Amino acid sequence: MTLPWRRPADSPMETTGGGDSELSLIPRWAILLAIVVFAATQYLFHEVLPHGRHEMLPMRIIMGYSSGTAFASYVLLVGYVSRDVRRRKMSAGLWMLLVILMPGGIGAVVYFLLRQPVLSRCPNCTTELAADFHFCPQCQFQMAPACGQCFRSVQITDVYCVQCGHDLAQDQTPARLRAYRD
Repeated sequence: MTLPWRRPADSPMETTGGGDSELSLIPRWAILLAIVVFAATQYLFHEVLPHGRHEMLPMRIIMGYSSGTAFASYVLLVGYVSRDVRRRKMSAGLWMLLVILMPGGIGAVVYFLLRQPVLSRCPNCTTELAADFHFCPQCQFQMAPACGQCFRSVQITDVYCVQCGHDLAQDQTPARLRAYRD
């Protein structure tokens, strides 16, 4: 069994889609640590700190829950970055150090501004490609539909190019890219 923090960057759990698959990048250790941090914050605000005045109870509850949520969210963010940085083939040590040590979450903001795009593989020759490539540079496999006249990207359901008005049916696109048009 592979430990969550030693799982390879190209493990099948990590997909390139959005939504719930992005949330699945948060490792279990980060989820458990976030729960512990939230519980410890509640303990701190309700048991450790002096609370002789009962009229301050609502303020302690609000402060406990809000700071506990903030700290737990930061732990989840660090866990997400620890997986995402390997998926994007970036320097894991550098980015983790930056995200953890820069105050106020500035390191995470810098990471999200400067992170590299996720690379995909050509289904024909398995060359790693950026997401915006229309053709594989190694085998000329068409990855995404493109206009045959202006070579800009088009939607898979378009009949005419939105940039130049070219009839896309004349381009002889591969059958796998014409599936939705027919």
